[in-house]
Amino acid sequence: MMSRYRDPLTKDLFDWQPPQVAVGYSADVIGRGTLDGKIARIIAQALRDARDEGLTRAEVARGLREYLGRPVTEATLNKWSSQGSEDHRIPLDAFIGLVKVTGAQELLGFVPGEFGLTVIEAEYAQMIEERLLDDHIEEMQARRQVLAAKRKTRR
Repeated sequence: MMSRYRDPLTKDLFDWQPPQVAVGYSADVIGRGTLDGKIARIIAQALRDARDEGLTRAEVARGLREYLGRPVTEATLNKWSSQGSEDHRIPLDAFIGLVKVTGAQELLGFVPGEFGLTVIEAEYAQMIEERLLDDHIEEMQARRQVLAAKRKTRR
């Protein structure tokens, strides 16, 4: 009997995952509680992700200083990412800078998500618009068929 082995270069069809269309952190990262707490958690996650990519907090602080043109220290980053530090909230320009410096685009999904909206990458916007147009065309064709059928029954 021949032994079966799995070719490591052959992809498993059942292992496929669809691409992530929406930008943002999952609910388990954001968590529950106060808005301040949620913001601190996503900032902490962005800093952990940056660290995993080889970017230290000191490098993030330096990048923010350069981007914002004002002092930002590691201690400031620590306060922004601490749920216990209520007096230190991240300003909007620094939030944008954090996305820029860390590349953590997942941060961008948080604010719209609070309002039931979703951020998508630009490449998907045209596909969504095209699908909406297809749906609209189908509705118009169905309406046209209804009108044509009514016209024929009156004859």
